[in-house]
Amino acid sequence: MIRALYTSLSGMISKEARMNSISNNLANANTVGYKSDDLILKSFDQVLLENRGKKNGEAHVRNELGGLSLGVELDETYTDYNQGTLESTDSQTDLAILGDGFFTVERNGNKFYTRDGNFSVDPQGYMVNSKGDYLLGNNGNRIYVANGKIDVKDNGVLTVDNGNTKVAYNLDVVDFADKNTLVRNGDNLYSGGNPTAATKFNVKQRALEKSNVNVVNGMIEMMSVYREFETNQKVIQTLDETLGKSVNQLGSVR
Repeated sequence: MIRALYTSLSGMISKEARMNSISNNLANANTVGYKSDDLILKSFDQVLLENRGKKNGEAHVRNELGGLSLGVELDETYTDYNQGTLESTDSQTDLAILGDGFFTVERNGNKFYTRDGNFSVDPQGYMVNSKGDYLLGNNGNRIYVANGKIDVKDNGVLTVDNGNTKVAYNLDVVDFADKNTLVRNGDNLYSGGNPTAATKFNVKQRALEKSNVNVVNGMIEMMSVYREFETNQKVIQTLDETLGKSVNQLGSVR
């Protein structure tokens, strides 16, 4: 019975974590370039049940009855990097990546990676994201546009036309052999990994990539997880009542 308590409790803990993950995805359903998270669960090691009820002559011998799982535990968080839908905009600084890759931005001298292409021009004339992080070219330079007209090709070449001069930048679009090495840093930014120049991508100007969160599936999963959490909760309540009765009966016998 105690083992059943542990099993139900582990189920409640995993469902609570799953609910938090789903809630976070739904909260970011309208976040540009957001990639949804999911949880991977694994079973606790099974306990081998046995007794020594059989007798071989005068000696009791071991008799294996089978295994008993003690529930599940959290293994890791999995991020779904599948493509989100592209949505057209009227802003020349809005960019979207179609295919693999991430934009590179700079914050406090450190590089981060993002699919959020909702850029604008700051008062100093540089292209920045909504948090003021600088968009970078492939040589690490910041993209300076001032009041110029911006044109971005599919291959990531960004040209700024200020009337008298034209300046071209190659956007630093990178990819990762193993995206599982990436770490979320908040503000829709990633760090870590070993970035290499992306090759399978197109950059689309005047467009933004929507999040890849499926709101309908998320709501269905949320209701399912809530019911499973309630079921484990009721099991624990029933076991608690049963244990209480057993303890009271044991006390009355004494």
